[in-house]
Amino acid sequence: MKDSGRSDEIIALHPAESGMQLGRALLHALHNAGISVLYQDREMKTVWARNMRPPWASDTADSNGNLPLAQAERIGAAKRNVIASGNPEHLEVSIPADDGVRWFQIWVDADHDDGGAVQGVVTTMVETTEQKRREQTLKTLLREVSHRSKNLLAIIQSIATQTSRYSDTLSDFLTRFRGRLQSLASSQDLVTSSNWRGAALRELVSGQVGRYGADPSHSLRFQGANPYLNPNAALHIGLAMHELAVNSVSYGALSRADGFVEVTADLTAASAGETALSLTWAEAIGANDNQPSEKRFGSVALERVVPASLNGTATLEITGDRLEYRLVVPRGNFETD
Repeated sequence: MKDSGRSDEIIALHPAESGMQLGRALLHALHNAGISVLYQDREMKTVWARNMRPPWASDTADSNGNLPLAQAERIGAAKRNVIASGNPEHLEVSIPADDGVRWFQIWVDADHDDGGAVQGVVTTMVETTEQKRREQTLKTLLREVSHRSKNLLAIIQSIATQTSRYSDTLSDFLTRFRGRLQSLASSQDLVTSSNWRGAALRELVSGQVGRYGADPSHSLRFQGANPYLNPNAALHIGLAMHELAVNSVSYGALSRADGFVEVTADLTAASAGETALSLTWAEAIGANDNQPSEKRFGSVALERVVPASLNGTATLEITGDRLEYRLVVPRGNFETD
């Protein structure tokens, strides 16, 4: 065969080798690579075919196999164009299958005789289904990353705005803002390590309490359910736990060597038969703990920002000797085993 469009490597055979051996080797290569090759004359009659797997395998002379009519006509038109012009063509086709869609790259080349006339057409078919699926998965993941990144930036912007509103000095703002960013980063690490699935509640709470020098095995008493939070819930509940832990280290139970907080997670029946997560943080603050009475970002985040972001509800109660925060989270924010 003569191909005016490419310069193919010329293989010199050892005297002991034969064309038959080379042919067998090439057939093995085609089979292992999943490549099908079809040669047809100018009248589109099959002269020979190698490694013709479904959907290309056919007992008919046109070798259209089990292709849908539209795809068979498209490939046939490309072959006729190549026979008429002598120029190669390339197509990508998708074929319905039981497990979805199969994708193929198809190259159609003219076979020229010594005089340059087209005497036949060579069609090479390579399945690229797995590659295509990987590409589609990657695109989906990139869209998801972009979406989550925008959400995270929106959260950071909100935190920056609210932190500045409740900060008296630049130094105060920077200290609080850095702490909240570190809290988000800690929660985000859990989300990322789970391939964006989310984070387990117990691990999230323990991580946020442990960030402030308190050993969670002594300072945290966690009991109840341990649902798996989706990424949005993990970030916002992580922020709530951060605010509570900072407040406790500054004014509450965690400011004392023997102090501890109790976190209880209950799955309760909600409206329309759905299950909700009821999360409670409780601590004894003591008569001498100087809890600030004015509204600060921490209380705004706990009572408004976090529940609104989860379509839930929250209450924060501070009595003479006890602080209790209760957050009710609807079912769509978490999974249970």
